[in-house]
This record gives sequence, C-alpha cells and structure tokens, in this order.
Amino acid sequence: MPERPLLIFDVNETLLDIDALAPHFTRMYGESAALREWFAQLILYSEAITLAGDYVPFGELAGAVLRMMGATRGIHVAESDLQGVREAMASLPPHPDVHAALHRLRAAGFRLFTLTNNPKSTCESQLRHAGIDSMFERQFSVDEGVRRYKPAREVYRAVEESLGVPPNRLCLIACHTWDILGAAAAGWQTALVLRRGNAALGVGGQPLMTGQDLDVLADKLLEGCVSKGA
Repeated sequence: MPERPLLIFDVNETLLDIDALAPHFTRMYGESAALREWFAQLILYSEAITLAGDYVPFGELAGAVLRMMGATRGIHVAESDLQGVREAMASLPPHPDVHAALHRLRAAGFRLFTLTNNPKSTCESQLRHAGIDSMFERQFSVDEGVRRYKPAREVYRAVEESLGVPPNRLCLIACHTWDILGAAAAGWQTALVLRRGNAALGVGGQPLMTGQDLDVLADKLLEGCVSKGA
C-alpha cells in the first residue's frame, strides 16, 4: 500500500450540512433557494477580495453578502437576521456519513486535519457542536497568518510548511470543485465528495477520486486507491 497521505478536510458543506440554514433564508427572503445563492456569492466575493489584495474575516464578509442580497431584492436585513445566521453557522449538524467515515479513517491510522475559510474560533465551535472535534489533530484557518481565501495557492502552501511535508503527501477532501482546483494546482492529492448540488468540472485539475459521500471515499482510501484515476 502506498504511504498514507495526511487527510485535510474542508468543513462547510463537506463535513457540515449548510441546508440547516434554510429556515433563516426563507424568513429573510421568502425562499429557501436564497441559501444556495448566498453561499455561491460568498465564495465568489471571498475570491474577489483575495484577488484584489484585500481581506476581511469570513463572518463579516458573509454578513455583507446577506445585506447585498437584501438590497437587490428591496429587503431590509436586520442585525438580528445576521446574528441568527452566525449562530446557526456555528452549530451546523454533520452530514449523516461523517461520524462513521472519520472513525474508520482514524482507526486505520490516517491523520486528519481541517482547512477552512472560517476563523479558527468558529471552526472549533462548529466541530465541537457536531461532536467530531476530537477526530482532528489540528484545525487550519485562512484567518491565521495567510489571510487569503481558498483557493489561493498561499493557503495550501501554509499547511505544507506547518506540517513539514511535501505537497504530494497531502490529500484535500472537499465537496467544492473550486477547492479541488486550488489543491490540485498546489500539487496535493484530491478527493471530491459529490454532495447535493456539487459535481466535477470538466476542465482544470481533476480530483484523483470521487464519491457520493465520505463512506465511499473512506473505502477507496482504505483500499489504497489514492492514485491517478482512482
């Protein structure tokens, strides 16, 4: 079996179910579909701010996007609305497959870490509430030092330097193709979780493996399938 990679997990949507936020968006905008629009816009503007050479914490950016969406709809987004979303983000439930898959990987000797756009304090609250914080050796955040959002190359390099390993020893597990693109460009191994509304992109760096959920990816990792085309 090839040397085991260090597994680096994205958090929001990959491990935690953002659909739990839907009631807040239905209340604010009158439709649950606004949740997906907000999340896509949040990622878009996090990347735009990074390309512009600027930075604001992810929670602040999330609130600004909520208010921007309200402005385009003629809807006032109150501070209480923002606080409700912030609190809900800190207590998202894990996807049903997460607990068992992480336990299996840990038991097999894999080392697990997280990498998120959220500030570390937010991520700590999220993982603790989801009951999976003990699964991870360390939680990496763009808010610590790099202050650039994924998929900026510097984010992945900072993880490599901190762990003292070459890029090919790291495997990013994420459900977002934009994150896969960034990690692949940095020389990492990659695994794409096909959560609802997510799929591989036919151009750019391709995931080395895909799976409908973390159980499927755990099977492939345990079988030593981290190789091109697995």
